[in-house]
Amino acid sequence: MTEQRKWRIAVIPGDGIGQEVVHEGLRVLEQMSETSGGQFSFSFDFFPWGCQYYLENGRMMAEDGLQTLQGYDAIYFGAVGWPGVPDHVSLWGLRLAICQGFDQWANTRPVRFLPGIQSRLNHPNLESLDWIVVRENSEGEYAGLGGRNLQGRGPGKEVAIQSALFTEEGCERIIRYAFELARTRKRKKVTSVTKSNAQQYGMVLWDEVFARVRKEYPDVETEQVLVDAMAAQFVLKPERLDVVVASNLFADILSDLGSALAGSLGIAASANINVERRYPSMFEPVHGSAPDIAGKGIANPIGAIGSAALMLDHLGLHTESQQLLQAIDATTREGKLTPDLGGTCTTAEVTDALLSNLKQIQNSVPSV
Repeated sequence: MTEQRKWRIAVIPGDGIGQEVVHEGLRVLEQMSETSGGQFSFSFDFFPWGCQYYLENGRMMAEDGLQTLQGYDAIYFGAVGWPGVPDHVSLWGLRLAICQGFDQWANTRPVRFLPGIQSRLNHPNLESLDWIVVRENSEGEYAGLGGRNLQGRGPGKEVAIQSALFTEEGCERIIRYAFELARTRKRKKVTSVTKSNAQQYGMVLWDEVFARVRKEYPDVETEQVLVDAMAAQFVLKPERLDVVVASNLFADILSDLGSALAGSLGIAASANINVERRYPSMFEPVHGSAPDIAGKGIANPIGAIGSAALMLDHLGLHTESQQLLQAIDATTREGKLTPDLGGTCTTAEVTDALLSNLKQIQNSVPSV
C-alpha cells in the first residue's frame, strides 16, 4: 500500500477578494484530496495577516511571521492592499517581506489563452498561444535600496533616490532557471528582456550574463529584446514567445500585459519559488485585492485556482496539476465565467462548475 503524502499549507487570504478566491481554491484542493483514494492530503493553517491586521497591530504580519511560516511545505496567498493603508506599506510589509525573506527568487507567470474567453488579440489561432514570463523576484528594481532626504531645505526641496540592484549571481540564477524551464517545453526558446541601451550598468551586466549562459544551452533558441519592443511583440507577434525572462519590474509589467491580452488579470496565476527548497514557496493569483468588488461574490477564482495547480506541480503532484488545468479549460469552454470575462456567474458558481468538470476528468482516467 502506498504511503499517504501529507502537506502542510500556510494560508494567507489577505485583503479584499483575496479572501474570496482563496476560499474557492481551498474547495478545489480539498476535493482533490478527498478523491485521491488516500494517496495525499493537505492540512491548512490560516493567518489573518493583511491590512486589517495592520490597522489593529501596526504591522502587516506578526513579528515572528517568517519563523512561523518556515516550517510549512507551501504558502497559499490571496491579495494585499486596502484603502487607508498606503500600498508601499502593505506590499513591503507582507508579500515582499515573504518573497525576500524566503529568497523566492524565481517568479513564474504563465500566460494562457483559455477557450471560451474573448481575447483582446486579433490572432487566427489563440489557443496555440502559450508562453510563460519568468521574473527575477529578489533584487532588480524592487530591491528596496534608496531613501528620501533633504526635507529640511523646505517645501519642494526633498530628494528621493531609488536604486536598482543587479548582481551577477542574481542575474545568472534566474537566466539559468529560464533555460532549464525552456528545455521542458515544446518550443525551447528563451527571450531575454532588458533596457540596456538606456540603463548601461545593471542591464548591461544582465546582457553579458545572458550571452555567457546561453552558450551552455545550444539546444535552446535565444533572443534578446528591449522592453519597449517586447511590449509591442506581446501584441503584434505573440506566436514568437515561449519563455520570457526579465527583471523584477519589467517582468511584472509584461506579465500583466499578457494576462490582459488573454482576457483578464483574474485568470492569471503565479508562483514565487525558492528553487533550492530551503524555504517554502508561495503561490498567488496576479490580480490585486479589488476593493471595488470585494464582498459582491463576483471575483474571478480562476487565477487563484490556477495558482493552486502550480502549487500541486511544485509539490510533485504533476498529474493532478494537469487535471486541474484541464478542468479550468473545460469550465471556461462551457461559458461559466464571471463578469470580468463578460459572464454572469458568481465566484462560487464558477468553482462549482470546475469541480464538476474536475471529477469527470478524474473519472475518465483508467485506474492502474
